[in-house]
Amino acid sequence: MNTAAAKGGTPATTALAKAGIAFQRHEYAFAPTADGIGRQAAAALSIAPERLLKTLIVERDDGTLAMALLAVDRQLDLKAAARALATKRLAMAAIPKAERATGYVKGGISPFGQKRRLDAVVDAHATHFAQVLVNGGRRGLQLELAPENLVQALAATIAPIGLPG
Repeated sequence: MNTAAAKGGTPATTALAKAGIAFQRHEYAFAPTADGIGRQAAAALSIAPERLLKTLIVERDDGTLAMALLAVDRQLDLKAAARALATKRLAMAAIPKAERATGYVKGGISPFGQKRRLDAVVDAHATHFAQVLVNGGRRGLQLELAPENLVQALAATIAPIGLPG
């Protein structure tokens, strides 16, 4: 068992710590029957949903995967995300494929510490806040960090990919 796991860490928290990126852990009681995993997390943590980002795994027309990060109260504009990721078409990746590629389960997919490094695009709306939250690598764990650190750590593109939800 790795020491991060022994201390309640995840590959995501380990990756951020190793990169020297400041973050704050926020834990909450995950409700598997709740509608809207992200909205449930925002409500449980008493934070605005526009500050909590979901990590969506998308598949390019050539079969490669990428990730799109946007607020839980927004919908992904697949055409805008495709442009940002320099591909003709995107579709949501099948859940089993996303889980295999990231090493995380649905509701616990973090943009950090994934099995394979995926290209990333972050919704421009997320950069309007001093701090945002992303999944920490397991259900019931969110990590708060500065959006500029998120973008830098992921070498992400910033683009307007979110539509009001």
